Amino acid sequence: MAQDNRPLILIVDDEPLNIGILMELLTAEYRVFPAKSGHDALNMINNGPKPDLILLDVMMPDMDGIEICKLLKSRPLTSDIPVIFVSAKDDESDESEGFKAGAVDYINKPVSAVITRARVATHIKLAHAQKALQQQNNCLEVAVWQRTRELQLTQDITTLAMASLAETRDNETGNHIRRTQNYVRILAEKLRHTKGFSHLLDNDHVIDLLYKSAPLHDIGKVGIADHILLKPGKLSDDEFVIMKQHAELGGQAIEKAEHELEDEIQSIMGGESFLRFAREIARYHHEKWDGSGYPEGLSGDDIPVSARLMAVADVYDALISKRVYKPAFSHTKAMQIIIEGRGSHFDPRVVDAFIELEPEVTHIAETYTD
Repeated sequence: MAQDNRPLILIVDDEPLNIGILMELLTAEYRVFPAKSGHDALNMINNGPKPDLILLDVMMPDMDGIEICKLLKSRPLTSDIPVIFVSAKDDESDESEGFKAGAVDYINKPVSAVITRARVATHIKLAHAQKALQQQNNCLEVAVWQRTRELQLTQDITTLAMASLAETRDNETGNHIRRTQNYVRILAEKLRHTKGFSHLLDNDHVIDLLYKSAPLHDIGKVGIADHILLKPGKLSDDEFVIMKQHAELGGQAIEKAEHELEDEIQSIMGGESFLRFAREIARYHHEKWDGSGYPEGLSGDDIPVSARLMAVADVYDALISKRVYKPAFSHTKAMQIIIEGRGSHFDPRVVDAFIELEPEVTHIAETYTD
């Protein structure tokens, strides 16, 4: 036998005569099931197929229609079932009470065949249209999530590829990227409720953007000549002047991309762009708290928060890492140098947070060791 896919209507009434009349009107077009009480109706809904529509008498013993309707609307699985009250009560206040309970319509007894069929058909079609729209919205949400995820992955891959290029040219490793971005993350999380930082960091999305932006801090090194970038010994004063240009070069390159893609970034991201933080970090992570850094000689809170976090993370990791021009320092020695730079090189609050995070810092260094 072919499956009966007609809409299912549940009629709830304590009078068999009323049930019989409604069933006779609707059986030709719908699957119709009767329930003689509110408890019977709830049992049928809980244990059987979900009705597409409920015709509900108001005046019944034990549980009246208003009580049943409120209960149905309070449950997530039944809240979307349209309920039409069928009642001999035709006072306006009674109808108002029914609509407040969640009913979508009101049919007065004795029922009119034409009105009953028309209103049932209308609300069945409306309910099906709403379900179709919800399904479409769900599909759209999934599609948007998938597209957003694809864009995020593309962004992450591009960022890491660019950062790896810069690190490779500088004889550093990809683990330097991982260590520094994780130092930045734990610092941001530690300072998120601290005065002077909470306006930016009390936001999971921003902290995630900082984490993803950190690997681009030395992207400007791709613009430095090999004989300076890869020199095994100490740089001369003139060479150091050229080396310092990597901060400005990195900031300019990201700023150019940011301006060219401004409209696309706004439409996709709808808010903060990771390029903003990448630009700040690349350009300003060599600024110093006392104003003696480069490229602009910024000081104190004029240095972006992102760059202040990166400054501590980058210097610490450079200290504990072996370079062609120096051996790796111990963690203890590196921490001593960071502490000595408190209030001169580094924001004192960032250094204090770094000290408190010492166990996490050493764990990251050990996890991503070269």
